Formats: sequence, C-alpha cells, structure tokens
Amino acid sequence: MNMTSRILARSEWHFFFDRMAKALRGKRAQVEITGLRLGDQIQAKSVPLVGITFDPKGELLEIAMEGLDHLIHKPASIAILEGVDGLRGLEIVDSDQHRQIITLTSPLRLSAPDD
Repeated sequence: MNMTSRILARSEWHFFFDRMAKALRGKRAQVEITGLRLGDQIQAKSVPLVGITFDPKGELLEIAMEGLDHLIHKPASIAILEGVDGLRGLEIVDSDQHRQIITLTSPLRLSAPDD
C-alpha cells in the first residue's frame, strides 16, 4: 500500500484538522504513547473517533473518541501519514518529548447476509 508522511507546519494545524472533520467520521482510533520514562502504553484500541481539533489559543490538540478524550498540551510537532484512502495516522511529539501515535482505521464493512 502506498503511504506518504509529512510534517505539518504549526500554522496548518488548526485548518488541517478543521478540513479533515468530515473525512474522519466513522474511523476508529488507536492511541499509543511512547517515551523513555513511560515505555510503550496503549491508551485506546479501536475506539470510534468523534474528531480531532487543535485550539491554537490554548495550544491543545484534542483527539475525541467515544467515551474518551485524549488531550495533548503544547504539541511540539505533528506528522501525518496518508494512504490512498486518506489520513491513516498521526505522530505527535508533545512538550515532554513523548511520541503519541494515533493509528486510524476504517471499520470492516460486513456484506449483507444472503437470504
């Protein structure tokens, strides 16, 4: 599968996530946090995604999922991974230099049962 990744300029963050709102509906998210002091931690696994927003005034990136809000204060950098079917993931480095990896998947579409 053909994938490309790129670092988003800080000035793009707010508008990028606003533009992506519709495309992210119905996706599922896995949130993994990695860091020297933390090791690897999975915070959410295949949770329905509500949306991702960046508030430039509060310097807050919010990954809203069903029953869970994952907040990243003062992100240092945001990289995106795109595939042929759109946004596949994000890698955010937070102010503590922890990497937060958000993997996005589409739920499997089940075919209609044969009658």
